[in-house]
Amino acid sequence: MTARPRPHLPMRPAWLCRNCAAPWPCGPAQLDLIVEFYGHSIALAFYLASSMQEAVDDMFALGGRPDPAVLHTRFLGWLSLARRSAGQGDS
Repeated sequence: MTARPRPHLPMRPAWLCRNCAAPWPCGPAQLDLIVEFYGHSIALAFYLASSMQEAVDDMFALGGRPDPAVLHTRFLGWLSLARRSAGQGDS
């Protein structure tokens, strides 16, 4: 019997990956999300924006002061790179 790989899901309220403990969405989570939302990039952007807002709310609830620019880069900044990479293979 082969063990299934553990998914890279967020652990709240810290927003760290449950599998690798990196800030979520970690690299493997980003790849999983690209596959899961393939052909639905707008839905992926909405999902990540919603997740980012939840992370902001959690950080404030914990007494932190989240940096919007850092969170934007972490949650949404990689999307344009993913789209560009996918688009390069189409030509």
